[in-house]
Amino acid sequence: MLIPRSTTETVEAFVRRQLATALGGKRGIVEAALPTILFTVIYLTTKEVRLAIGISGAAALLFLAVRLAQRSQVQFAFNALFGIGIGFLFVWLSASWGGSADDQTLAYFLPGILYNAGYSVVMVGSILVGWPIMGFLVGSIAGDPTAWHADPRVVRLCRNLTWCLVAPCVIRVAVQLPLYLSGKAAEDASTQIAALGVAKIAMGWPLQLAAFAAMVWLVSRRSEPATAEK
Repeated sequence: MLIPRSTTETVEAFVRRQLATALGGKRGIVEAALPTILFTVIYLTTKEVRLAIGISGAAALLFLAVRLAQRSQVQFAFNALFGIGIGFLFVWLSASWGGSADDQTLAYFLPGILYNAGYSVVMVGSILVGWPIMGFLVGSIAGDPTAWHADPRVVRLCRNLTWCLVAPCVIRVAVQLPLYLSGKAAEDASTQIAALGVAKIAMGWPLQLAAFAAMVWLVSRRSEPATAEK
């Protein structure tokens, strides 16, 4: 049995679609980044965390409403709104536990750090046990969920693809977690909050774009074709 040569092209097409989605055009970039910019700037200038959440949430709602009215892609606006909602929950929990304004603001960034940490653990774990997550995508496209694992070349390719996918998450945690912990220990966390806001934006779509571009390059190489002989 063979995993068809066309699997390579199909996987490449999938990754290219994800790359196009990650780009989202200038409008998608603004919709993803502006709520975080508003939250960070408003808090640093007013020290009012709820005001910062309210204004950033209103911006995300406006983006979503316009997208819905135009019947266009709502992904970036919805993701921003969902992220603000989860962030508000963590802010509320921090406030209920007696956290200061800085503690509450730092809590806003915690869900993203936890998500990326959990994602990293799962993806790296799949690599360490020899069943990289991307292999199951290749298998589903080829019509056999596990046939890819019979060929070391395919396993190696899938391992490299999975590393590309998880790298942005690992980098985000490596940078943002120390900033968060440093802010928790500081009397005035303004510097750490500003740095977290910048890091969240800079390490969002730019890192994801780089990861998908690397995946396209890996899959399009013919030195490691996604074919397995049995």
